[in-house]
Amino acid sequence: MSNSYETFHGGLHPIKAWTRGVPVEDEAREQLRKIALLPFIHSHVAVMPDVHLGMGATVGSVIPTVGAIVPAAVGVDIGCGMMAARTSLESKDLPDSLDGVRSDIERAVPHGRTRNGGRGDRGAYSDLPKRHAKAWAALADGFDAICTKHERLRRGNTENHLGTLGTGNHFIELCLDEEDRVWVMLHSGSRGVGNRIGQHFISLAKRELERAGERAPDRDLAYLREGSESFDDYVEAVGWAQSFAAENRRLMMHQVVDAMRKSDDLPAFDAKLEAVECHHNYVAFERHFDADVIVTRKGAVRAGAGELGIIPGSMGAKSFIVRGKGNPDSFCSCSHGAGRKMSRTKAKKKFTLADHAAATEGISCRKDEGVLDETPGAYKDIDAVMKAQAALVDVVHTLRQVVCVKG
Repeated sequence: MSNSYETFHGGLHPIKAWTRGVPVEDEAREQLRKIALLPFIHSHVAVMPDVHLGMGATVGSVIPTVGAIVPAAVGVDIGCGMMAARTSLESKDLPDSLDGVRSDIERAVPHGRTRNGGRGDRGAYSDLPKRHAKAWAALADGFDAICTKHERLRRGNTENHLGTLGTGNHFIELCLDEEDRVWVMLHSGSRGVGNRIGQHFISLAKRELERAGERAPDRDLAYLREGSESFDDYVEAVGWAQSFAAENRRLMMHQVVDAMRKSDDLPAFDAKLEAVECHHNYVAFERHFDADVIVTRKGAVRAGAGELGIIPGSMGAKSFIVRGKGNPDSFCSCSHGAGRKMSRTKAKKKFTLADHAAATEGISCRKDEGVLDETPGAYKDIDAVMKAQAALVDVVHTLRQVVCVKG
């Protein structure tokens, strides 16, 4: 397994990268070098093949630490991740046009963002459905405990984002596997409240580091020392946000399946014959190389031996259900997707609506300028990404999209 990765030039610690055959931008390499300069890194930094420049820290990185945590290494979409469920439907059960099914899903799940997220935002519930209100009741006490110490976290959308999709690269898809069986797959995180938690503690870490007279290799890599009150508060808040994100995906899955069952275009079916759920922006306390460490996966999925995960491609590419191999050098991790090969701004300038329509031919999805930054050409080749991490995962199912809902 050890010869399956490349070694990048680091600082205090090595950087092991599963990137053979995929492009890695110079800016991402420099960002990784700065991460490897942090004194509390345990053993090395692991890099997944979907790696690209990120806000604060590099997307596609696995950062093991001892005695400290870097809030920006988790980012602001705390707990973002995937959920997939196989149904009893097959391709022969689907109508010739899936536009009606897509519309049913779009009506069932709030998505997108209007009015700057304020009153009447189409991406939030104005009145929580009963199922969602019950889910929030189980989360509310934990949120109150966090806000008692950090009151500003109350400001903004919170419970009315439960069971909603959001914008950007978040999506809901219907896919067909290698046996033409229908899967529901979705990608979302902790929404507005996770963003507030991330931003708050990133700023707090910067202030505390300055007060202590310490300096990080990059200001965005400001950290919280274990044993401090802020460290404990962040661990509590990030854990809560991860629970919120998981509940958000579960509720959306219910809404999507319910909408499909009510659709006149589909026969009766069962769902969740196979189900997979995984975070890919999160913190976990694990044991690696004979030490108890804090593992921050920013755009990476845990791939312990036998563990199932999801690696999605772009809007017009394949996605994969995978089984982890438990590779110790990767800290039992794999990529969280294909990974961007260009910025959103560059993608919007480079690709036309005709390019996007050709790349998503045969898929019921948005074909307008609002999703040009998510067009398949903006992402790395998913086949090359999968080949580069053959030592990390085995493919269990190969999925191809037939419906894609984006905010």
